[in-house]
Amino acid sequence: MPHVITQSCCSDGSCVYACPVNCIHPSPDEPGFATAEMLYIDPVACVDCGACVSACPVGAIAPDSKLEPQQLPFIELNASFYPKREGKLPPTSKLAPVLEAPMIHPRPSGPLTVAIVGSGPAAMYAADELLTQKGVRVNVFEKLPTPYGLVRAGVAPDHQTTKRVTWLFDRTARTSGFTFYLNVEVGAHVSHAELMAHHHAVLYAVGAPNDRRLDVEGMGLPGCGTATELVAWINGHPDCTTLPVDLSHERVVIVGNGNVALDVARILTSDPDVLARTDISDQGLAALRDSRVQEVVIAARRGPAQSAFTLPELIGLTATHEVVLDTADHDLVLRDLACETDPLTRNKLEILSKLPDASAPSAGPRIRLAYRLTPQRVLGESRVEGMAFAVTGTDELRSLEAGLILTSIGYRGKPIRDLPFDDDAGVVPNDAGRVLDPGSETAVPGTYVAGWIKRGPTGFIGTNKSCAAQTVAELVADYNAGRLADPSSGSAALDRLVRGRQPDVVDGAGWKAIDTAEIARGGDSRPRDKFTTIPEMLDAAASAPTPSLGRRLLAGLRR
Repeated sequence: MPHVITQSCCSDGSCVYACPVNCIHPSPDEPGFATAEMLYIDPVACVDCGACVSACPVGAIAPDSKLEPQQLPFIELNASFYPKREGKLPPTSKLAPVLEAPMIHPRPSGPLTVAIVGSGPAAMYAADELLTQKGVRVNVFEKLPTPYGLVRAGVAPDHQTTKRVTWLFDRTARTSGFTFYLNVEVGAHVSHAELMAHHHAVLYAVGAPNDRRLDVEGMGLPGCGTATELVAWINGHPDCTTLPVDLSHERVVIVGNGNVALDVARILTSDPDVLARTDISDQGLAALRDSRVQEVVIAARRGPAQSAFTLPELIGLTATHEVVLDTADHDLVLRDLACETDPLTRNKLEILSKLPDASAPSAGPRIRLAYRLTPQRVLGESRVEGMAFAVTGTDELRSLEAGLILTSIGYRGKPIRDLPFDDDAGVVPNDAGRVLDPGSETAVPGTYVAGWIKRGPTGFIGTNKSCAAQTVAELVADYNAGRLADPSSGSAALDRLVRGRQPDVVDGAGWKAIDTAEIARGGDSRPRDKFTTIPEMLDAAASAPTPSLGRRLLAGLRR
């Protein structure tokens, strides 16, 4: 009974290291790991031990006999990654090579102390890597009162299994030596120089928070927005609670066809009663209950073979929602399928080739995938009325009526105060995580990056694990070599500085109080009912017992 990885795979590699026969690939030490859409279990080599099930942080692995009907395609998908062997067992090996955490050489002056700016996956994986050894101190700074970045606010609410990865982050946050400074904005409440004075190193894991913008006429009209903003609004991000989302028209157009576009289309065409059992925001749920949307068109500039969404997301979408193609796009799919040799792309095309035609009657809200449409301008005078496209590579023009236009064409990093920035790439210039001065191309002492601000917006949640591990290895190497200066002030001085600048700082106990209150608000029907404004979050955090300064200092001395 081989086990199977399903669409909720986060690709962090934990299952790879747990497998005793090395039957899960690509592994983090293999070239294809960083760009893999998912991981795959070899059904012939699998010994049915279940170690991978326990290791998976998002519940994405199950025996093939226990899959839901919509997950059955993943049996063949996992198997197709491996060559045919005519029934012969492959040679098994030892556990996949584990990338060991770098050994820290302690100094008499005190423990290695690192500030991490940001609290998303890259930040938390970096903290976990550092705290594998005793005596290390990690202080995590986050501008919101709640941690975990896009896992909390960027994962669609109906993907609750993906959000389970936060239990790993909660475990890290409970580790001795870890401290949260939430509701503290680096650059506003405390500067980079001040962090450097209190730490051996500062590691920025702030992601790529900006959307790439579509530069066409009319994009400033009311009714235009981005898919990532809408996901944040649906998730109750406090910066997006006032986002104007008009669902009064029968059609929404999304420009771009990556996974975020599929997420938004799926949510906009889902049964609100189903979404009511998730952690969707109350305002998002209310808007969807009143929605008149009957069709979401996902428009891509290129053809079907170049679709940006992943195969697992396509399988999941077509299993639960009505997805259609125009006749002309069906012809494009068949043309691409006839000449495509890449197995993964062929799998996508085969699924697309079986989709219903858009001309057929629809039983309810549907999603239409549209190809070779290059945006020309937004239609409308005072607000959005539709979008005009050119058929890519031709002079033919087409237009689609719509009441809401969303772009989903990627993320982009933004400059960080006091750090160099590569405006073309949208990242902080770096070498394996060491921040580089662009003039001299030498490392900026004690300053590091991980995640999307390091490598650009690529990969999945778990991809940040190996990315963060690489940065931490470079940081520790610099510390061991004596290239990182000792802090000029201790943890007590840092605590006084932060609380003096930001009295509303939220610590780990405050976050726990927010978390507990949200779960309680969800009751028996929802995983949680989120607070969507900062004052609400701070009120909940204030219910946590606050240790005295003396107790905080004593705790710092014990770490």
